Amino acid sequence: MRVSTMTTGPVLAVVTAMAAPMAMAENRIDTQMPTAPDMAAYGDEAIGVRQLDLVHKDQIDILSIDPAADKPETLPRYDRPLTVEVWYPAADGATGDTAIKAFIRDGKTEVTLQGKAMRDADPAQPDAAYPLVIVSHGYPGNRFLMSHLAENIASKGYVVASIDHLDSTYRTQAAFGSTLVNRSLDQLFVLDEMARLSQDESSFLNGLVNADNTGLIGYSMGGYGAVITAGGGVTEASVGYGWGGPHGTLGIHQAGAETHNNLPDPRIKTAIAIGPWGMNTGFWDAEGLKGVQIPMLFMAGSEDMVSLYEKGVRAIWENASSVDRALLTFENGGHNAAAPMPAPAESFRDDADLGFNVSGHYTDPVWDTVRMNNIAQHFATVWMAQHLKGDAEMGAYLDLVENSNDGVWSMNEDGTPKEDHSYWKGFDKDTAKGLRYETLSPE
Repeated sequence: MRVSTMTTGPVLAVVTAMAAPMAMAENRIDTQMPTAPDMAAYGDEAIGVRQLDLVHKDQIDILSIDPAADKPETLPRYDRPLTVEVWYPAADGATGDTAIKAFIRDGKTEVTLQGKAMRDADPAQPDAAYPLVIVSHGYPGNRFLMSHLAENIASKGYVVASIDHLDSTYRTQAAFGSTLVNRSLDQLFVLDEMARLSQDESSFLNGLVNADNTGLIGYSMGGYGAVITAGGGVTEASVGYGWGGPHGTLGIHQAGAETHNNLPDPRIKTAIAIGPWGMNTGFWDAEGLKGVQIPMLFMAGSEDMVSLYEKGVRAIWENASSVDRALLTFENGGHNAAAPMPAPAESFRDDADLGFNVSGHYTDPVWDTVRMNNIAQHFATVWMAQHLKGDAEMGAYLDLVENSNDGVWSMNEDGTPKEDHSYWKGFDKDTAKGLRYETLSPE
């Protein structure tokens, strides 16, 4: 019998939460700070949002396997349900409710988020289908954790599909082995389903999305999955971890295995991994990371205590040696750098079951969350436009001095740059601070 467990366990937002009843809190996910870089701004498209309920049939049922028992001749299987939230360009004049109902980190509090996307709005009718971006949350998380990024990208002419990964959400968090085995499989299944629905005349996605031109964004365990989906095979040692995939079930993703060699999908053209987990506990080595087949952008905080930085995210970036890749670092940022939405007002409280303040799941000790979100929106916009839309002009936004603090602001009176101007493109004077952007080419 399959068993799952339920976890119970910027300054203005805090003041608002203290001064007004929780029911009155307005948790906006679409805030643009005055310091936001240029490409963080919302695009010209109106945005719709709809829920899809999908079922991935005949999957290995990790939770029904007893790791302490002998390996059975046949592993138990089940039909795996996945809920997906889809943000998409909406028709001119479309209407709909812009509120989103979402559970937060304690797994029991449902809050209302406010953005720009309109629930069940009529989709646009484009001359050509839009590229697809798949979004994959952390452990635990849910499909709304990066809703600020999803709807922002959709406003620029993309269809964005954000997955609720079963056994890995706030309300279904269960054995970690399920996340290790299923994360990449979920991502590819959703890709297949989006492709199928794009050809289904009864679906709102018919003619709207081009799944042959897909990007992937993953945070933490979503980033782990993105590295595997991109071709990074895990180590033999990680397949044998007692706390990992039981009875070697993670072996389907082991470097050199036929199942893993067949995994990368040519429809996925690029990926962004934010704080990807795994290198810190030996899931990859240099040989396995050579298998990454698509250009990747990594984002990380230099003080990430979960995935680690030097021996974690940075090491993945360095060792994915077969492709062009970039690393955006938030100096002194932690594991929550760039990815989580602004902390809902209802999360600013201690939780006895969790043992910490719920808001800590979303916030960073040094960086303002909205500021980081805006920077991530800027770079994700540039990266996806370059790799999914072939927009060569976006390259100028990535031709940067490595340390943002070293950029020189030097402009003529007419607003044109002088020869010695080296400030990060898209950032206003004195706003590109505390960041590093580095690139590596195939070896």
